Amino acid sequence: MQPSARTPLFAVIAQFDVKPGKRDEFLAIARDDADHSVADEAGCLQFDICTSEDEPDLVTFYEVYQSRAAFDAHLDTPHLDRFRRAFPALIDKERRVRFLTCEHNHRKAENDQA
Repeated sequence: MQPSARTPLFAVIAQFDVKPGKRDEFLAIARDDADHSVADEAGCLQFDICTSEDEPDLVTFYEVYQSRAAFDAHLDTPHLDRFRRAFPALIDKERRVRFLTCEHNHRKAENDQA
């Protein structure tokens, strides 16, 4: 298999320490942002909301964009604005956001997932 000459994808990892008892409310507003990001933004390829087995109030977003420019466009969307207005009251802390270059991306097509 030959290496791809495609431009590397851009990924973002954001983590939130959610206040006790506010997890379900936080997840609801996070789902709104994630669902609209994937549906409404051509450059948003993936937006996963992950929770931790050993830290139940830690929520991690893993977002993949076609480029840094696609992520920058995400910053000006109405769904992110809704999330930004709602989440501060639901968290104890927002951890440092990490920006990544995806040097290799290997995932199954949606129809191939079990």
